Amino acid sequence: MRAFLRILLATALGLSCLSCSARVKQYKIEVVKEYPHDTRAYTQGLFFEGGRFYESTGQFGESSFREVELATGKVLSKMNFQQKYFAEGSVMLDGKLYILTWLNKVAFVYDAATLEYRQTYSYPREGWGLTTNGKSLIASDGSARLYFLTPEFRQERYVDVKMDGRPVRYLNELEYIDGKIWANVYTTDLIVVINPADGKVEASIDCSGLLPRSLRKPETDVLNGIAHDPATGKIYLTGKNWPRLYEVRLVPDN
Repeated sequence: MRAFLRILLATALGLSCLSCSARVKQYKIEVVKEYPHDTRAYTQGLFFEGGRFYESTGQFGESSFREVELATGKVLSKMNFQQKYFAEGSVMLDGKLYILTWLNKVAFVYDAATLEYRQTYSYPREGWGLTTNGKSLIASDGSARLYFLTPEFRQERYVDVKMDGRPVRYLNELEYIDGKIWANVYTTDLIVVINPADGKVEASIDCSGLLPRSLRKPETDVLNGIAHDPATGKIYLTGKNWPRLYEVRLVPDN
């Protein structure tokens, strides 16, 4: 189903317009450092919490939540999901770990320290990306809409994400960085930086060429995964089944 979205994207998204707007700040990326990444990890969620690095991965029968050693890519601990679940975005908030599922219409809650199961919530839409502003959960569903939720998954509000008045669809993995929401645009090499108050895109980041062609294999999938380490301010990017995780910095694209 998601592969089919790639075909639709060329006409539905209008990517050329997304990356060339004169009203939005334009950036490219520069690789600062690269690290190994598990090529079996179909990356769905990526984040730091308390100096530790976490990743949720998808695919039916392969979904997991794991703690990863940044320097080596080694999986330090791993929690697997039942075959019927396709895990998606993940985040920690107030001592709890929240994980969405794609089509199962449930969200799971665990103790963040022990990963002990706590609760399952009914979820009314597809689960894609998940992040937090420190108070609310912020979720995407593959559309141009972001949902602000309580920790009990009650909807507080939503914003429709637009660039120069045009919807930006296929919002996927999310990260909250310095008061803004960063979002991967699914099947593209584009990240958009969103004002959470009104949904306006304030900047776009062109990540094309991040993973060299020489490292791509038949199973290599799209860019997906944004992690910000609040302790250092560093930003990391990866993709689904990518062999590398990259520390990057933004460079103005004039």
